[in-house]
Amino acid sequence: MSDSPVAVGLVGAGPWAGMVHAPALAAGPGTRLAGVWARRPEASAELAARHNAPSFARIEELFDACEAVAFSVPPDVQAGLAARAARAGKAVLLEKPLAMDLAGARLLADAVAESGVASRMVFTLRYSAAARAFLARARDLDPFGGYGSFVSSTLGGGPFATPWRLEKGALLDLGPHIVDLLDAALGRVAGVRAHGDPLGWVGLTLEHESGAVSQASVSMAGAGDLPPAHVEVYGRHGHARLDWSDLGDDAFARMVAEFAAAVRDTPEDGPRLDAAHGLRIQEILAAAETQLTP
Repeated sequence: MSDSPVAVGLVGAGPWAGMVHAPALAAGPGTRLAGVWARRPEASAELAARHNAPSFARIEELFDACEAVAFSVPPDVQAGLAARAARAGKAVLLEKPLAMDLAGARLLADAVAESGVASRMVFTLRYSAAARAFLARARDLDPFGGYGSFVSSTLGGGPFATPWRLEKGALLDLGPHIVDLLDAALGRVAGVRAHGDPLGWVGLTLEHESGAVSQASVSMAGAGDLPPAHVEVYGRHGHARLDWSDLGDDAFARMVAEFAAAVRDTPEDGPRLDAAHGLRIQEILAAAETQLTP
């Protein structure tokens, strides 16, 4: 087992790659940024230079230079490229959702499973100390219900008003965070009912295997000074609440450290937020999407 940092290549050079992936991977100590490849060579070169890493003209060259690959690209792009990385024997750090549709998500999760490579999802919130303390508290409550809300102004413009978000709306972008947290707090989701419009407001009712029931609201059509996203859990022994504004700045570093541990096949303290888990969350969202206004 090697003690050297995991060499991670980065696919993508957009705002999120520049804000999160590249600096976190370059900071280590469990990883080093082995290089960048993006569909826009000039963006790849600029981001790589910021972190003293090479920029590659071909994605195959990036694969040759690393043992793991992190993705920061739209879901329809990620689905095919990450499957190629997995088949090339590279561990993969995957954004949510896995793919633009359920068929693509299943193909990617299958490629990861068949290749036997390590995988982790960028469910950023789940890596924070605050979220893990919240979930530990929730389990002690003997919970029977919960609620989550995530409202943003993304559709109004800004760096994250990307084409796929403008097309698919809040369910596929914000929904994974809320559903994943309620699933972790109250037990596996066994059923979902949905109403609304992904480009307006979506309401979800989740039925959990534990017998608990929860509601979630997501929207990217907000404006003005919006409250922080939050999740609440109610139980027979009390109440717990997690606000996004309380999460601190530890999540990205812990995410990268746990990904490196997975690549090295070393014991981990955190939950297994792998591609199979990402697929299960996307299956819930896909079931909800079929019930919404076209």
